[in-house]
Amino acid sequence: MVNDQYIYRKQLFLDSNLLDVTSHKKVIELSKKLDKSFLKIALDYGFISRGNYKKQLLKNNIEFYQFDFNTLNNFTYFDACKEDLYYFLNAIAFPLKNNNGDVEVIVSDPSDTNNVYSIADKLGLQIYKVHIAEDLDILKALHVKYGDDILYKAVFNLYDQDPESSAIETFTYKQVVFLGIMGIIALLFLFFYPKTSIVCVNVFINLFLFSSILFKFILTIAGSKVELESKITPEEVTKINDDDLPIYTILLPVFKESEVIYKLALNLKNLDYPKDKLDVKLLIESDDEVTTNAVKDLVFPTIFEPIVIPYAMPKTKPKACNYGLYFSKGKYLTIYDAEDIPDKDQLKQVCVLFDKIPKEYIAIQCALNYFNKTENYLTKMFTLEYSYWFDYMLPGLDKLKIPIPLGGTSNHFKLDKLRELGGWDGFNVTEDADLGLRSYAKNYKITVLNSTTNEEANNDFYNWIRQRSRWIKGYMQTYLVHMRNPIKLYKTVGLKAFLGFNFFIGGTVFTFLSYPVLLLFIILYYVFKSEWIGFFFPEWLIIIAIISFSIGNIIMIYMNMIAIFKRKSYSLILYAITNPIYWIMHSISAYKGLIQLITKPFYWEKTNHGLTKTTKES
Repeated sequence: MVNDQYIYRKQLFLDSNLLDVTSHKKVIELSKKLDKSFLKIALDYGFISRGNYKKQLLKNNIEFYQFDFNTLNNFTYFDACKEDLYYFLNAIAFPLKNNNGDVEVIVSDPSDTNNVYSIADKLGLQIYKVHIAEDLDILKALHVKYGDDILYKAVFNLYDQDPESSAIETFTYKQVVFLGIMGIIALLFLFFYPKTSIVCVNVFINLFLFSSILFKFILTIAGSKVELESKITPEEVTKINDDDLPIYTILLPVFKESEVIYKLALNLKNLDYPKDKLDVKLLIESDDEVTTNAVKDLVFPTIFEPIVIPYAMPKTKPKACNYGLYFSKGKYLTIYDAEDIPDKDQLKQVCVLFDKIPKEYIAIQCALNYFNKTENYLTKMFTLEYSYWFDYMLPGLDKLKIPIPLGGTSNHFKLDKLRELGGWDGFNVTEDADLGLRSYAKNYKITVLNSTTNEEANNDFYNWIRQRSRWIKGYMQTYLVHMRNPIKLYKTVGLKAFLGFNFFIGGTVFTFLSYPVLLLFIILYYVFKSEWIGFFFPEWLIIIAIISFSIGNIIMIYMNMIAIFKRKSYSLILYAITNPIYWIMHSISAYKGLIQLITKPFYWEKTNHGLTKTTKES
């Protein structure tokens, strides 16, 4: 039987001013329309806050049930299928049986007796007792108990579906053999022909480094020809009928992000998109008590549904997104990081563009920039880098029909095609760059849109090194995966895309690794002008190195400078000159990433957010 601790909805929501009459009516309408419980709509669609709701329950002397997550398997009433899990998530209810075998149910809304009776009908049994718990605790219990099958797919779906595209194996047997043979040959040449070997290595480093930079310069020129083109006009967005818009899923992967949860909730409220057509999933790791408590304590309404991801290795962003993918209901899907501030009409712009472009286009990458661009040296260089990357480089790739490595946020997908591709690779720490290349290999296309999402630029040196080493390590993973069979890759994507991949992904890694080596050769020559230095580094080679080094840096400085003008960040122009210093920082990160590729390839180094003191665009 249902115990007598229930109170009337009017007292709980209306008399307490948690909801006004109009909002109460809207919640009921949405509850029926979306087939979700009254409280789930109220909490997840921005009508009431979790913090204020909890306070109201405490005022009514409600005692919260405390889950023992370590013993859930011993007390759970039945084994639920995936459809059952969805049902209980929408009801915010967890059924169990006590030691006597009596059926109990834990809910979060003590006023929703209809929901309890519905659960009883679902189970086909009488409910002996009802407990009240916070909604996040119930959701966590449901995911931890019933999410194992989904969790397995989140980790291994790509490997099971397309093992050759998974980074679960860092170096294949053939790659190890090839690298071993090349290493032995190199050592033999170095032993028998030391001068020739060192000279050849120097020439190769110089030529490849210069070629990689020249390739990026060509991309920049190509991108500059389309930089002023607007694919979507304001008039097209204005003409949109909200009733015609599709459901849009937003994934928000977070980990220990208590500092920015408040900003995240505010930024989501600013999106210009019908509330009832937003399917927003806040992806929280089950062991992340910091973020969980921050969400529980929010005192203003939010428009996201928390999804609690059961613990499993690897603990990566792509694994979390894959888990959220199985609960996503939109026609389109995008990812935003916790600190992101997208253009308020970005989702509508994407909908318009998807309707205009051919069906083989399955993803749209929006530009990224920073709201704290002038905070310190790092944020200024970050801004220069991202400005030319998203305003020139990616449009250049788009113009030349070369595979586009997606950024980690503000990439918008057709959800059905994303699932067809197997989602993200949970073992790749630069998962979106990899997904962009896998899309191209499957004959799908990606384009870019001149809508901007502002992020928080990293303003701390050690935090920057952690973030950048992970990115570069992910590029290494991506290169190793897609070059497992170079001939097959060439036949699949064609010569232009093959060369583009090698220069853009492989060339980026090689550039950062070789930059300090080339710099060291030049310094050694001028500092130690001894006979042995001249023997190994003849003057003609030094001239080539200086020319390559100088022209390469000039080109990179130039590309940073032209990126300033589109964003009108003229105060940063002098900082572009310091790009060689910024590259040394990249080289430090690259070598750290290389070491981690060998020692712990799937380790996701956490980037701390919320460090900036800037609250608006600078």
